[in-house]
Amino acid sequence: MSQWHEDLISVESAGTLHGLFRQRVRRSSDNLAYRRLARNGRDFSDYTWADMATEVRRWRAALAAEGLRPGERVAILLRNGPEWVAFDQAALGEGLVTVPLYTEDRAENAAYVLRDAAVRLLLVQDRGRWRRLRPALEGNTMLERVLVLEGDLAAEEMDPRVRRVVDWLPDEAGDRPPVASDPHGLATIVYTSGTTGRPKGVMLSHHNILSTTHGSLTLVEAYREDLFLSFLPLSHTLERTGGYYLPMMAGAAVVYARSVAQLGEDLKRVRPTAIIAVPRVFERIHQRIEGQLAENAKARVLFHWAERVGWARFLYLQGRAPWRPALLAWPLLRRLVADRVQALLGGRLRIVVSGGAPLCEQVARRFIALGVPLLQGYGLTETSPVVAVNTLDDNEPASVGLPIRGTRVRIGADDELLVKGPGVMLGYWNDHAATAEVIDPDGWLHSGDQARIERRHIYITGRLKDILVLSNGEKVPPADMELTIALDPLFEQVMVVGEGRAFLSALLVLSKDLWPGLAAEYGLDPEDPESLRSPALVSAMLARVRSALGEFPGYAKIRRVTLLLEPWTVDNGLVTPTLKLKRREVLARYAQEVEAMYAS
Repeated sequence: MSQWHEDLISVESAGTLHGLFRQRVRRSSDNLAYRRLARNGRDFSDYTWADMATEVRRWRAALAAEGLRPGERVAILLRNGPEWVAFDQAALGEGLVTVPLYTEDRAENAAYVLRDAAVRLLLVQDRGRWRRLRPALEGNTMLERVLVLEGDLAAEEMDPRVRRVVDWLPDEAGDRPPVASDPHGLATIVYTSGTTGRPKGVMLSHHNILSTTHGSLTLVEAYREDLFLSFLPLSHTLERTGGYYLPMMAGAAVVYARSVAQLGEDLKRVRPTAIIAVPRVFERIHQRIEGQLAENAKARVLFHWAERVGWARFLYLQGRAPWRPALLAWPLLRRLVADRVQALLGGRLRIVVSGGAPLCEQVARRFIALGVPLLQGYGLTETSPVVAVNTLDDNEPASVGLPIRGTRVRIGADDELLVKGPGVMLGYWNDHAATAEVIDPDGWLHSGDQARIERRHIYITGRLKDILVLSNGEKVPPADMELTIALDPLFEQVMVVGEGRAFLSALLVLSKDLWPGLAAEYGLDPEDPESLRSPALVSAMLARVRSALGEFPGYAKIRRVTLLLEPWTVDNGLVTPTLKLKRREVLARYAQEVEAMYAS
């Protein structure tokens, strides 16, 4: 390990998130902090910590000139980049509270957050995003300044609140002490979807995030020589903590990927040593491998041999299985198979953390068997967000890992996972009732996830709340979607599915009364079960569903449907006596149909 050097900043010496930045600038002034790839994927711009300090001073001076008071909220609607960090650190240095927004979210959702948090100043990426957002802000009198980072503003869009960042920032600014901030005071409000459909503002303090960051580093080490590739949005708490504050605490550098669509190219170009990802990244590579193996029988045999030997080797290295003579084949199989798979991820990864949604054990085992250091973790926005993560020396891919230092977990009623520790949020913004529902009087946060604990490892077994988590980490409350779809008289019953999947699908029970007429309209025999699989009929029903969900947020997109005629009743065990849907039983009954929707 002589090539790797620890340079951790403690929670106590940092004090606040801006204190963490200032400490890193003092320690690593001339070291690489951030790198931005150009659109061509070849050129790049480097920023040292000293460069970032200069930029933060300029942003702080401009924010101070706006007359904002400590504790007031400022929002950020940017793609990942050094400007995200500069604005965040400048706001924190001025004692302000940052509110991150998703760049691809609906304008109505962003407008709701801006109103709810009483945001005074907004930084937006470009003219196009401002144009889409502006109509939704009609009547918002709290928002007094809008900053546009890129591009010019057309004359017809001029608004006294709007300024280009290039005109707003001073050319230079001197350093000055940060505004005094309480480490346990509010640092950021992160909005997350709830079962009601309205996002709730999770209030996180400086200490919440710093303690979680440091606790994570006690299980998953990071070094000065590490190079992180950042591609999850920084508005996502997982990326913000794991891909921004954690590298800063460790002194590592971060490279910003161009886009998710270009991630494969950027991985090969950057060759990172660490990435934070969601399961969908690994699922896509898995699907690509499966497609290639389907076309080559010899390659398929070799690949599965490498998997078997690689998995046996992993268990041996973990101390969970004895040495076997088959392991002698590993050097050859590594060169022929494993190295090629690792090359898809850059070929230099030391740590890969998957979080934000459950990772399929089959997919995890494949990558681990082929030498990818893949660790699954678990957390919630309400816990800043990390609760647990596997380690390189104790990696159980079916589990979400061990609790990080300082975090306690236990199993409560109905097998619910309860969490207590310094990362637990201050509460929900302007919603004391919702806070009381999730944090009990003893300080335990109720996760809504069912779990079991074995050998200190946490295994998630289900969800108490009917919230679906897609493989990209997006959380979707299906109840309102189902009620809306069921307003169509053609649909007697509806269940949205997609837990751990790449997209949402739906099971639709058609009205028996209306089915004969519908079948006749499409020239189908209503007595033939195959009629329910008519491509024209299925396509038409999918269009009706999408139309019904037209006013819903961007996450509410149904891409596949299965049509059924048998109703879900108390007698067949698919609904309760109070007519509540038994989701597990429905999924079990129609497992084949659900798999078919995700097969292609």
